[in-house]
Amino acid sequence: MSIAILPETAPFNSEQRAWLNGFLAGWLGLNGETASIAPALAEAVAFAPAPVAEPAPEPWHDPTLSIDERLKLSDGEPLPRRLMSATAQLDCGACGYLCRTYAEAIADGSENRLTLCAPGGSETSRTLKRLLKEQPVVITMTPAASQTHVNGVSHLGKDRWSRENPYTAQIVSTTPLNQPGSEKETRHVEIELGAEGPTYSVGDSLGIYPENCDALAEEVVAALGASGDEPVALSDGPEVSLATALRKQCCLNEVTEAFLLLLADAATDAEESTRLRALVEDDGPIVGFDVLDVLRSFPTARPSPFPFVAALSRIKPRLYSISSSPRRHSGQVHLTVRRVTYEYNGRGRKGVASTMLADRVAPGASVRVFVQPSHGFSLPADPSAAMIMIGPGTGIAPFRAFLHEREATGASGKNWLFFGDQRSEFDFLYEAELSRFQSCGLLTRLDTAFSRDQGRKVYVQDRIVEHGEELYRWLNEGAYIYVCGDAKRMAADVDRALREVVQTHGRLNADAAKAYIARLSSEKRYRRDVY
Repeated sequence: MSIAILPETAPFNSEQRAWLNGFLAGWLGLNGETASIAPALAEAVAFAPAPVAEPAPEPWHDPTLSIDERLKLSDGEPLPRRLMSATAQLDCGACGYLCRTYAEAIADGSENRLTLCAPGGSETSRTLKRLLKEQPVVITMTPAASQTHVNGVSHLGKDRWSRENPYTAQIVSTTPLNQPGSEKETRHVEIELGAEGPTYSVGDSLGIYPENCDALAEEVVAALGASGDEPVALSDGPEVSLATALRKQCCLNEVTEAFLLLLADAATDAEESTRLRALVEDDGPIVGFDVLDVLRSFPTARPSPFPFVAALSRIKPRLYSISSSPRRHSGQVHLTVRRVTYEYNGRGRKGVASTMLADRVAPGASVRVFVQPSHGFSLPADPSAAMIMIGPGTGIAPFRAFLHEREATGASGKNWLFFGDQRSEFDFLYEAELSRFQSCGLLTRLDTAFSRDQGRKVYVQDRIVEHGEELYRWLNEGAYIYVCGDAKRMAADVDRALREVVQTHGRLNADAAKAYIARLSSEKRYRRDVY
């Protein structure tokens, strides 16, 4: 029998009304309480403000769906929504946009960079390019991200610091977190913000504008056949030397269409010119190749320095989850940064920001920063609410901040951390701090997964399943669950593990388990900071 709980005047369509009636009926126990609640609901609705038009549904805004599934859901939608469905659906802010606003900027022609969605990678950029081929837009150049006023005085208040107007902070220290013998190098970085710097909350990220290493800039200068002293300028910026522009202003690990077309025009060899134009017609970016690779692959394509610099994209800030609490670390911000290096195409490659912080800055050095506010990745408003935190590797960063914040505020909620890495002997990040948090009772439970400590590799998602009964109990008691780390593998594996736990210990079918997890998200009790 259908029981109507919502009054007819409630501002919901028929589908919403049916769903809400079913939900409320189940919540109230189906019998006995529905009659008494209906008048109260009617009174509440009668005096409620006029409903605001709901945004159009975005069923593809789900990072657990594949890109093909998301594109099917947006089939027939206007171009901005089609473009949005091609992004990673994480709203991570790393590109300077949310998924929706990035797509809208591309669609209206104000953004021409199709490679900004780092979690989506080449799959996203290739799909964006294909969609734009099917429905072209008028592209206008965006202001260069590097054209910023550093520590400008034309704004009032601390909130003047932003991606467009970064603050010049000072490095306090960079300390290795891994022990000798580790295959990784992770640094604890402390940065002084001072009294005039930007403010932040736990859960926020810090944007850092990196500089390219001197060696790479010098190699590009040499490959171009230049001296490095040639004067160049970016947009309306001041004139600087070619070497300075390549080191401080230009992105050298991204190959743009404008760059390829410039080389095609400059090539004295017809075959090289044809191949370069063919690369532009390809559906996706040149994955793995950087500016130096392309210059070396096309030796007759040598434009002059000024247009060469103009054709490169501007260096982009890197976002790092903040690992400190402003209540515990006044005037400072801490980061947990893994140094990234690898070999590709016969050359050693470096993460531009991570190696800058690990290798090229000393205490007292300056670095341009801004705070990127989180989109809901924050502590529960109720200090007594329990938290389950899942953060392997550098994913522990925001949870160190959370624990310091909860200690500083005296929050009474229980705290459970899942942490993992390769080897406990070498890679147990912040081990002493976590031990202290356990000893004082702040960290209620700590479960670790060190993948190479035993014959069979064990990851945090395995520990989640292993302790599923207790985890499910915490969730049913109102716990919040947070995940931080790699979006493509870890976060997806954790999501599957959570569904398995809910299905097994809640005795639910797959659809009901999926709905349970979706409800946690809608209640803002399942939050992810993934990249």
